[in-house]
Amino acid sequence: MIKTGWTSALMALAVGICASCAQAAGEVFVIPAPTVDEPVTTAHTETAVFAGGCFWGVQGVYQHVKGVSQAVSGYTGGQPQTAHYEQVGEGGTGHAESVQVTFDPSQVSYGQLLQIYFSVVHDPTERDRQGPDSGSQYRSTVFAQTPEQHQVAQAYISQLNGTGVYSKPLATTIEDNKTFYPAEGYHQNYLTLHPDAPYIAINDQPKVANLAKVFASHYEQKPVLVKE
Repeated sequence: MIKTGWTSALMALAVGICASCAQAAGEVFVIPAPTVDEPVTTAHTETAVFAGGCFWGVQGVYQHVKGVSQAVSGYTGGQPQTAHYEQVGEGGTGHAESVQVTFDPSQVSYGQLLQIYFSVVHDPTERDRQGPDSGSQYRSTVFAQTPEQHQVAQAYISQLNGTGVYSKPLATTIEDNKTFYPAEGYHQNYLTLHPDAPYIAINDQPKVANLAKVFASHYEQKPVLVKE
């Protein structure tokens, strides 16, 4: 779905389309913390890559998480020559809209980032869609950067599937050894720059509000923005 450059008529249409999914957009899953997490280290910088629907909302949430120093929208899963918005939006490239999160594990652990991901970032039971967006480019995927991240994510998916919190099994997949490619500049900080755009107001602002409510100790009011 191409979401940029909307006219007033298209924006009105978007409101109509998204009205039926407004409740889902505001949904939050109150879930337990992972029982398996990465071991404590002396490192202060680590990266994680998450895909969970349109990257505007995913980025917007993680930009408000304490301990996150950078959250960049981009594409992961396909080849570099197809890592462009128009091509990815057509489907079939193997890419998913994703966000690369740089964080300090001494302030927020990988497992805690996953808890936020499965709770407020998106609906992990949806396969190849989130809200009004559909296609494999909007799939729920953890792009593990290390074997340890893969292990933690796999254990957490198994743990959550046994909780009964969700109405159906998680559709989230784990993909290893995939390269992240930053998205075009106009996609960066989109939630902050366009807070009143209908798509953002309906689908993504509730996610940030849920982060502040459910994960108050991890919430940072001032977002960490991508610099040009």
